[in-house]
Amino acid sequence: MPKVRSHRGAMKRFKTTKKGQIKRNRACTGHLKEKKSSKKKRAFRKSTLLNKKDVRRIKKLMA
Repeated sequence: MPKVRSHRGAMKRFKTTKKGQIKRNRACTGHLKEKKSSKKKRAFRKSTLLNKKDVRRIKKLMA
């Protein structure tokens, strides 16, 4: 049996907190920033926790 490899793309995009929750960066930050308000752009800088429905799938990729 070959070794199970972790998904390298998922490892770069997600981080695990001490409690085991998964952090992600927010979307909509790549381009078209002129039309977005400064308040919205500041909020995009902060990371957020992954939705509960996606956690099991992402943890499987990161294992």
